[in-house]
Amino acid sequence: MILLSFYDMDKTITRRATYQPFLRYAVPRHRPWRMLLSPFLLLSTLAYGAKTISRGELKEINTALMLGRRMDPAKLQKLAKGFAEKTIAKNILKGALDQIAQDHTEGRRSVMATASYTFYVKEIATLLGVDDVISTGTIPAEKHHSFDVDGENCYGDAKLAMVEAWMKKQGLEREDCHIRFYSDHVSDAPALGWADEGYATNAHGPLRKLAKQRGWTVLNWA
Repeated sequence: MILLSFYDMDKTITRRATYQPFLRYAVPRHRPWRMLLSPFLLLSTLAYGAKTISRGELKEINTALMLGRRMDPAKLQKLAKGFAEKTIAKNILKGALDQIAQDHTEGRRSVMATASYTFYVKEIATLLGVDDVISTGTIPAEKHHSFDVDGENCYGDAKLAMVEAWMKKQGLEREDCHIRFYSDHVSDAPALGWADEGYATNAHGPLRKLAKQRGWTVLNWA
């Protein structure tokens, strides 16, 4: 039996979400003048609230607004590493660290499954000792890194589909695996229900309610 543990990242492993903190970290170190454009983030947020753009499009628009549409890959990697180090130092829940360590002790392969951008998730996962990453990718460019989403934003039903696609690529059959899934948010209900063990972790109200109905274990790493 192959033992797998999948972890959402924002507010599951971390205390706070990471996307806005990444922008606040990166913009002053890349193009400080773009901080003047931050009030325009409200417009894209309102468009998302009105359901005229998707979550993935919201991410693309906001990142392009604050960082530009493309960045030198070496510069982006440096920013991602610096942000990951800051995240590990100030934004990781001890309970998450303990659970990752325990799962590894049990011989489980750990996988981060998150809607956050791959370029900084990989750096955080490396520092945490997480084995693999499934996240929102970006379209590769020949000379500059693009912030356009490559394929699906790793969220909701799309996250489960991406997890299953990853397993297929790894040559892992579902019936040969025992799977745990940890998440704080009800958007991960498809993955929590698909797992052998679903853990509503640091859960918000809607997920706590659903966990009670579905029999998922409730954890509080905070």
